[in-house]
Amino acid sequence: MDDIFVGRLMSSDVVTVDPDTHIESAAETLQEERVGSLVVADENGQPVGILTNTDFVRLVAEGDPDDGTTVADYMSREVVTVGAQDSIQTAADRLITYRIHHLPVVDDTEGIIGLLSTTDLAAYLSDTGVPTP
Repeated sequence: MDDIFVGRLMSSDVVTVDPDTHIESAAETLQEERVGSLVVADENGQPVGILTNTDFVRLVAEGDPDDGTTVADYMSREVVTVGAQDSIQTAADRLITYRIHHLPVVDDTEGIIGLLSTTDLAAYLSDTGVPTP
């Protein structure tokens, strides 16, 4: 798997939000876009966090958010990333090591250029080759 690169499997349709996005708006975006995560980006397009379905489970478990709750209040701040030229073996190792399901793909000049998920890897290894929504 060292000869297959992240850029070949990543999704380039990354849904991003800024840290000040209201949490209810973020939830609506997750549903409308039918994605499992939102990459939280700063004004330069660099990842500063990630908000996943798992974070929303934690939010519900802790009770209803107040009107001022933003993405920054619940996002994971330690963002593990990969580059498009990294092997999928490297990506898989990071997913397992950090026990995560989504890896933003970043470029030094462009910032966030894609997202690789465990679903993308599973689709590649299966007969379908493409994840279904």
